[in-house]
Amino acid sequence: MRVFVVGGTGFVGRHLVALLLKRGHTPIVLSRKPRELSPGAVFVQGDITREVPDLSGAEAAIYLAGIIRERGQGFQAVHVEGVRNLLEGMRRAGVRRLLHMSALGARRGTGSRYFETKAEAEELVQASGLDWTILRPSLIFGPGDEFFGGVLKGLVCTPLPFVPLIGDGSFPFRPVYVGDVALVFAEALERGVLGRLDLVGPKEYTFRELLELVMKTLGRKKPFLPIPLFLMDLLVPLLSLLPFAPLTLDQYRMLKEGNTAPFPEALKDLLPNPKPLEEVLPQYLRC
Repeated sequence: MRVFVVGGTGFVGRHLVALLLKRGHTPIVLSRKPRELSPGAVFVQGDITREVPDLSGAEAAIYLAGIIRERGQGFQAVHVEGVRNLLEGMRRAGVRRLLHMSALGARRGTGSRYFETKAEAEELVQASGLDWTILRPSLIFGPGDEFFGGVLKGLVCTPLPFVPLIGDGSFPFRPVYVGDVALVFAEALERGVLGRLDLVGPKEYTFRELLELVMKTLGRKKPFLPIPLFLMDLLVPLLSLLPFAPLTLDQYRMLKEGNTAPFPEALKDLLPNPKPLEEVLPQYLRC
């Protein structure tokens, strides 16, 4: 199958493109800049946020593009306008099959621009009249991830004699392995699975437990220093103004909300053996 992939050079995209090739498909990868791709993948240059792509010859499309921080490109452009342009390109080319990567927790009224724009994109997909699948992953972990390899590692590996803890650290999460995310996309594509599905890992953790696991993996032992939420509510908006803020206001709002859901029955068939966090973290986490 010839599959048009938006975001195929990103964190999840690299894993999915490799898996599609392994399964005998031909990924057509759209990117703003020339990229070196695995043999068998087709590169197409273009900016999905600014132009309607040409999907001639494609049989399906996958939208993976997403950002956590606004650096040059904004949430509205990447999460909404890009989806709008892809839908128009699909209509013009007569491509009916779409798989879209949203986010667990995406909905209106959260105060998070990330969640708000992801929810707006879901609405566009659901109203498209196409044969769509929306997959909503929780925190995604694996080599190159930003949360475990960036935020949590940064909190643990600082020269400070303590690890800052936001509030009491009770916010729940259910992280999922990047390879499992790619597998579910491939399975859903091949099986023709339709509808919206939460994509989570096998175990739920609190934020504190995740920090403890990262410390254990890195061989560090430090006490926690809880920072009251009322103080964080004052500090984070100010820190967010810095060009390299360790935590943006949008990330902070999502962090306080947590990000978890039960493991869906429908997911068990697509992902019978999800990889646990404890197995994967030691493979790539280093101070």
